[in-house]
Amino acid sequence: MTSWSGAVPLESVRAFVFDIDGTLVHRTGAEEVQAIPGAREVLDRIAASGRPFAVFTNGSHVPPDAFASQLRAAGLPVEDGQVLTPLCSVQSYLERFGGEAHVLPFATDPARRYLESVGIHLVDEPNGTDGPNGTRVDAVFVAHADRVDFEQLERAARAVIGGARLLTGSYVPAYAGADGPILSRGAMITAAIAKAGSARPVVVGKPSQAAVRVMRQLLGVRSEETAMVGDDFRLDVALGRLGRSTTVLVRSGISADLDLDRVPESQRPDLTIGTVAELLEWL
Repeated sequence: MTSWSGAVPLESVRAFVFDIDGTLVHRTGAEEVQAIPGAREVLDRIAASGRPFAVFTNGSHVPPDAFASQLRAAGLPVEDGQVLTPLCSVQSYLERFGGEAHVLPFATDPARRYLESVGIHLVDEPNGTDGPNGTRVDAVFVAHADRVDFEQLERAARAVIGGARLLTGSYVPAYAGADGPILSRGAMITAAIAKAGSARPVVVGKPSQAAVRVMRQLLGVRSEETAMVGDDFRLDVALGRLGRSTTVLVRSGISADLDLDRVPESQRPDLTIGTVAELLEWL
């Protein structure tokens, strides 16, 4: 099951970033996960070596530390502050506006509270590119939303038509679940706004330069010296390649049946393994 196409052994990697669903855990419920065998041992060995690690999920329905709590409940040694999500990387993207960016969000209440707590100014009822009392809208940001209606979609599309950026945490159709792929609500909402607003969405989660930046900031290690480990070829491997990191694809999630022979050699992962437990022989 293991195949190695690179020349850089993992012993030379100075930091690691792991995906969550399909890589470290399988999701058994909205807030419940079960650790994949060997995941704890891998994280413990990395920590014992003195190298930092982080986890990066495109899940955005709860704040980052809530994911850390889920992982600890599953027996994994992940602390608050070690989890990155699009709610983190969107902050990096919004820095380009300078000063205070005004954002129309599609997000759950917990995610909204988190965004507000880190200083993002949320605007709920824009009129074109103007919000209440003439407040401008710099960006529409689509995270995960529990509910949405046509009025919200129309307001967002009009803001985009008026010049606001359309940002999305993820634009892939599904992610790995315990019983098969889970369809992405965020991708559905983003697609509707993009169609009506004649805009191309900008991904700020995995894979994006904003994601590379927050990984580098959290770990304090250059992305070229980091290994990106995940189950989704389109997200995790693509993110690693964007940052020129060592890329490891695990077959325990959504890319289980991916035929790498059909993938251009320049886009293939450096290492392909069955499950995260197989990393132990490389650490």
